[in-house]
Amino acid sequence: MTKILIRGAKILGGEPQDVIIVDETITAVGTDLTVSSGEGATVIEADGQILLPGLVDLHTHLREPGREDSETVLTGTRAAAVGGFTAVHAMANTFPVADTAGVVEQVWRLGRESGYCDVQPVGAVTVGLEGKKLAELGAMHESAAGVRVFSDDGKCVDDAVIMRRALEYVKAFDGVIAQHAQEPRLTEGAQMNEGIVSAELGLGGWPAVAEESIIARDVLLAAHVGSRVHICHLSTAGSVEIVRWAKSKGWNVTAEVTPHHLLLTDELVRSYNPVYKVNPPLRTEADVMALREALADGTIDCVATDHAPHPHEDKDCEWAAAAMGMVGMETALSVVQHTMVDTGLLDWAQVADRMSSRPAAIGRLEGHGRPIAVGEPANLTLVDPAYRGVVDPAGFASRSRNTPYEGRELPGRVTHTFLRGRATVVDGKLA
Repeated sequence: MTKILIRGAKILGGEPQDVIIVDETITAVGTDLTVSSGEGATVIEADGQILLPGLVDLHTHLREPGREDSETVLTGTRAAAVGGFTAVHAMANTFPVADTAGVVEQVWRLGRESGYCDVQPVGAVTVGLEGKKLAELGAMHESAAGVRVFSDDGKCVDDAVIMRRALEYVKAFDGVIAQHAQEPRLTEGAQMNEGIVSAELGLGGWPAVAEESIIARDVLLAAHVGSRVHICHLSTAGSVEIVRWAKSKGWNVTAEVTPHHLLLTDELVRSYNPVYKVNPPLRTEADVMALREALADGTIDCVATDHAPHPHEDKDCEWAAAAMGMVGMETALSVVQHTMVDTGLLDWAQVADRMSSRPAAIGRLEGHGRPIAVGEPANLTLVDPAYRGVVDPAGFASRSRNTPYEGRELPGRVTHTFLRGRATVVDGKLA
């Protein structure tokens, strides 16, 4: 038996309380709780710190199998734990693609072996992410991995008939199609957001309508067949309005936003630093403000990192040749504190909702996103909101270093992460 006493933590930002964990479960919550010195308990003094349910990421790229030079399930889950995550959804664009029961089971088992967080594979919607034929959706769901989320992320399911069939298929087991909204014909040769900056730099523009047109189509399709659609990495003010309208109709539509789209704008591309090259691209200040407001009012359901690791050589090159993507799990909570909490747009209870409860509900993950209460699984994250530090990728647990925040001061630090009562991070370092 293991016993942990967390003393004086502010649960969801409320009044200080004590929490006792025995083995995998929360057994007591209250004030002035004690444990016997003879019980061999670990006591954590958490004065001034915030206790949250373990964070859940709906959108991450762990690269294994096939691109272990960028990330592995082990290094990716270590990065997740450092960021306060106890569960992540691993996207399907691996090599081979996670479009069969065998591949998703491999990823799922690698996650169990790592022990740093739960890994829930995301299955591909189409064979080979080619958009032509539905993948083995039912077999992936019936596998040991129990897949409930399907996405061709990195590519859009642009064929309306294929998208409709996918939405109809997953109804049988309450699955969800997570769409990477990018009309391919409108983004051929695109390098950054289409607007004033792209015109001045002479880079191919990526119009907002390329995202918005797909979202509009897909919310209509989801309503037509009575299924669930989730919008990946929503990035424009127009996309917000479409999702808001769909929700006003009572349709089963959810959406996520990345930390980098809550903070960074296309003005950064003037540096030609490929670290800022991402899909969808960084948008305008007006888009950023609209995304923050939508996350605050619940139009956008959750924050998802779209953690996209790349080796040095794929980013240390000219802009046009560089890969798209940024690492994000180890800095996600700090960026959310900076953009949403410190600005007064969200309180810590709402952060728990947007970064734990809602993503767990969308992904139908049991045991995650749960209340911090007696009898609940001890998947927990302890955060020091007063901490201020400069981002140094040299200290990342991720195998890749392509962060847009290098040298930037950000608030907050995860001091402890617990996965079913076992500490995966202690005093800000991997256990």
